[in-house]
Amino acid sequence: MNNNLLSKERKSQLIKFCKSVKISFNNLDLLNQAFCHRSITNEVKYFKNNERLEFLGDSVLGMVTASYLYNHYDIVEGDLAKIKSVVVSEKILSEIALEINIQNLLILGKGEEKSGGRKKPAILADCMEAIIGAYYLDSGFKSVEKYVLSFMIPQIEKVFDSGIKDYKTILQEKFQKISKMCPRYELISKTGPEHAQVFSVVVHLNDMTYGPCSGNSKKQAEQEVAKLALKSGIF
Repeated sequence: MNNNLLSKERKSQLIKFCKSVKISFNNLDLLNQAFCHRSITNEVKYFKNNERLEFLGDSVLGMVTASYLYNHYDIVEGDLAKIKSVVVSEKILSEIALEINIQNLLILGKGEEKSGGRKKPAILADCMEAIIGAYYLDSGFKSVEKYVLSFMIPQIEKVFDSGIKDYKTILQEKFQKISKMCPRYELISKTGPEHAQVFSVVVHLNDMTYGPCSGNSKKQAEQEVAKLALKSGIF
């Protein structure tokens, strides 16, 4: 099969994939190339593999992620670098790839297929980057930025939730920079039985109030409402 002469079945698979991740390709040959591992070109010489697209996609992914972190989180360079290194890692990219079933569309050589290539994190992560590179070439930066952020933002938030730097700290730093004051959190309600209470909290930033947001503890509710305020676009 020449990857420049796609079968109807392959085109259908690629179109279905695009719909599942909410993107669209003008050039399906380019998308198909993103799924072609170098092992296939060792066996079928007329195939183009995804290595060049992977190289490009790696840079685009890094740029989009770094730009988002810089523009949305007022934290020191060291923390920015830590977060970026986590979310663009092979581990995270391969997990995302499995979630969107990239393994089912990979085109591998027979040897790589037999050795379990469809489940290898390195191959899955490289394919993710190749798809990003292909989408950038096909549809431009704005489109690929939207796509990358659709799965990067949740990963960034997971890193913050795990404790690299919490939302309350970030909100306080940003708010103090513009007002010299601290955010004021207010407990609005506490409901439920003692073993399963739900706390609802708002945060006051001068004359602006955000929330309420809820959590299983007052601390969690405060984190949620701080996250809401940070997403409001006031900074």
